[in-house]
Amino acid sequence: MMETPKITPEEEDRMVDAAFKELLDGYMASNHRKKVEIIERAYKFAKEAHKGIRRRSGEPYILHPIAVARIVSREIGLGSVSICAALLHDVVEDTDYTVEDIESQFGKKIAQIVEGLTKISGGIFGDKASAQAENFRKLLLTMNNDIRVILIKMADRLHNMRTLGSMLPSKQYKIAGETLYIYAPLAHRLGLFAIKTELEDLSFKYEHPEAYKTISAQIAATEAKRNEIYTAFAGPIKERLDAMGLTYTIKARVKSVYSIWKKMESKHIPFEEVYDLYAVRIVFDCDKETEEKKTCWAIYSEITDLYRLHPDRTRDWLSTPKANGYRALHLTVMGPDGNWIEVQIRSKRMDDMAERGFAAHWKYKIGEGEEESELAAWLKTIQDILENPEPNALDFLDTIKLNLFASEILVFTPKGELITLPKNATVLDVAFNLHSELGTHCIAGKVNHRLVPLSHKLQSGDQVEVLTSQSQRPKAEWINFLASAKGRARLNAALRKDRRAIIEAGEAKFTRFMEENGLAMDNENVTKIFMAQHLSNREELLYMIGNDDIALSPQLLLPLKPQTKNIFNKILRNPFKGNKTKTAEPTVEKIGDPVDMKKTYLLKTEKGVSNYKIAPCCHPIPGDDVFGFVDDHNNVVVHKLTCENAMRLKSSFGGRIVTTKWETKHEKFPAEIHVEGIDRMGILQEIISIISTNLSIYIRRLNIAADAGVFSCDLDVDVEDVDVVNKLCKQIKTVNGVKSAVRMD
Repeated sequence: MMETPKITPEEEDRMVDAAFKELLDGYMASNHRKKVEIIERAYKFAKEAHKGIRRRSGEPYILHPIAVARIVSREIGLGSVSICAALLHDVVEDTDYTVEDIESQFGKKIAQIVEGLTKISGGIFGDKASAQAENFRKLLLTMNNDIRVILIKMADRLHNMRTLGSMLPSKQYKIAGETLYIYAPLAHRLGLFAIKTELEDLSFKYEHPEAYKTISAQIAATEAKRNEIYTAFAGPIKERLDAMGLTYTIKARVKSVYSIWKKMESKHIPFEEVYDLYAVRIVFDCDKETEEKKTCWAIYSEITDLYRLHPDRTRDWLSTPKANGYRALHLTVMGPDGNWIEVQIRSKRMDDMAERGFAAHWKYKIGEGEEESELAAWLKTIQDILENPEPNALDFLDTIKLNLFASEILVFTPKGELITLPKNATVLDVAFNLHSELGTHCIAGKVNHRLVPLSHKLQSGDQVEVLTSQSQRPKAEWINFLASAKGRARLNAALRKDRRAIIEAGEAKFTRFMEENGLAMDNENVTKIFMAQHLSNREELLYMIGNDDIALSPQLLLPLKPQTKNIFNKILRNPFKGNKTKTAEPTVEKIGDPVDMKKTYLLKTEKGVSNYKIAPCCHPIPGDDVFGFVDDHNNVVVHKLTCENAMRLKSSFGGRIVTTKWETKHEKFPAEIHVEGIDRMGILQEIISIISTNLSIYIRRLNIAADAGVFSCDLDVDVEDVDVVNKLCKQIKTVNGVKSAVRMD
C-alpha cells in the first residue's frame, strides 16, 4: 500500500483555507443575506478549537465541519445561522468549550442549534436499547424546537458516509445499517430526495461491495443503448414543448444502484429484467406560481397525444402534495422499445423542493421561521408518538419507522375533513387518528356508505364513518390492523391502562398465594418463577396470573425448592414434559471474552463443533454476504446483511457487530427453492431427477400445488454454498415448462 505523501503545516493550512473559501463562495452565490463576518468568525473559532486534532483518515479534523457546512449551504440550501452551527457542531462535544461560550460569541439561536446537535451526537443510538429510544426521542424533540438541527445532523451523517472508507469493517456495518434504518427514510420523509438516494447507495456500497460493483458496471455497460432509446423517445416531446414556447430541461434520470438491487431482490429477477431503469424528468421555468399546475397538465396532454398512456400509473401530486411537500405530475407511457417509461413533470420551484425538501423554501421565502410552519403537520404526528412512547425501545423505533417509510393515502370523514394516513391503513386507523376514545370503542365502519369490519383496508378517496359501541374494549390483536404510528401508540396506551388493572389483580392474588405457602414475595423468588415459566419479566408473570393464564398450584413453586438428584424430582420439575429425552443441540464454541471487534472471525466447523450459530431468521449459507452478532452468551450468530432482524441489530447494538468470513467446508446447510411454471405430466419427476440424480442433492421437503394449469413448488434442500444453489436453480430452469426457480429467504 502506497504511503500518503506528507505535507508541511503551511501547505495543510492553505488546503484548509481553500476548503473554507469554497464554502464561502457557494454561500455568496446563494439568495441569502450575506452575513459573511459571522461565518468567518465561526470558522476561526472552530479551527482554533480543533487545532491539532485529526480524523481517522489522517486529515485535519476541521475539514469535517467545513464539509458539513458546505453540504448545509449548497446541497440543502440553508443560510448563515445553519452554516455557523455546522462549523461549530462538534466544538462542545470534542473540546473544552461550552454552550455558554458559543452563546456569548455567536448569539442564542446558533448556541441552541449546537446544543441540540450535541445532545444527539454519536449517532441516534447508544449501545443499550433504552439509550437508543431516549436518544431518538431527543432527536425528534429537537425537530420541534428548530428543524435546522435535524437538517444539519443529516449533512453530518452524509459526510460521515462519504468518508466511511477509513473506518473498520465492523464500524462500517454499524454506521451503514443505522443509516439505512433511520437516516435514509428520515431524509425521504423530510423531502431531501437527493440526500436520501446518496445515503442508500453509500450504505449499500459498504454492506454489499460486490453487488454494488456489479450493478454499477451493468448500468455503465447499458448506457449507450439507454441513450439511443431516450433520444428516440425525447425527440418528439422536445418538438411539442418548443412549440408551446416553454423554457425547460428534459433529461433521463437512472434509478439508483440501491433501488435497482432492491427491485432485483424483491422480484427475484436479474438486472436484464429490470425494465424501468430510468425515468424522464421535464423541469420548466414558470414565473407565476398560479400557472404551474395548468402548465403541468398542458405538457401531460402533449405527451399523451404522442404516446400510449398506462391508465393505472398516473400520479397527481399537484392537487394533493405528499406530506413532505413533494409536488409533481407523474405519468407512465409506452416507449419506442415497447417498455413503459415514467415521465415526471415539475416546475423549477417544485424540482428544488423535491431535491432539497423544505429547506428549498429559503430560496423562495427568505425570513426567520417560515420553514418550520411547512413541517407543522408532520411534526404533530411526531408529538403524538412522543406523548405515548413504546416502553420497549426497539418497538418504539419500529413504530417511528412505520411513519418514516409510509406511503400515504387520503381519506375523508362524512363532514369532508381530509385525513392523511399510511398506505394499508384501516377503519381502525381512522378511529384512533380522530380520537383515542373512538378507537377503543370502534366496532366497524362505513366506507362509501357500505358496512365494513374495522380491519377493512382503505383506498385513497374513500369516505369513512366510524361506528362505536360503549361495550367494546380494545384487544391486543388489533395491532395487526393498524398501519399508522399514532394508531399503534394510542392502542398500546389503552391496552396498558387495561393491563395495569389486570397486573394489580394478579399481584394481589400472587402475594396471598406466596404468604399461604410461607414464602417471601422478594425479587429473587419472583425472578426464579418467571424464568422457569420462560417469561421475560415480573410484569408478564403477574399479568398472566391476573388473567388466569397461569394457575396458582404447587408446581409453580418448584423452582424455589432445593434441587436434588432424585430422578422423580427431575420428572416432577416439569410435569408436562414427562421423561422425554431432549434432542442434543449442536455444540457451539464460545469465542472468548472480551470479544475482539477489530478481528475478522473465520466461520468454520471441525469435528462437529462450530465456532458460530446460524441465525434462524434468515438461514445464511456460505457465499452469502454476512456479519456476526455477539449474543449474551458470547456466541457469534451469523446473519445475512439483508436480514430485517440484522438491520435492527446493526442499528441497535453496533458494539456487538463483528466481521466474518466463511471457511466452512464439507458442511451442509438448508436452503429453500421456489419453482413456478406451466403444469404438465411428468414435470415433477424431471425436477426431482435433476436434483437427486444429476446433482446428488438431498431433498428434505417438497410441497407442490397446481391450479388451472399453473404449478408452484417449494423445495427444502441441503447444500454446501450459494454456488450450488445457483447451479441448481439454473438446471431446474432448463426443464420444459419451468418459468422461474429462485432461492427464498
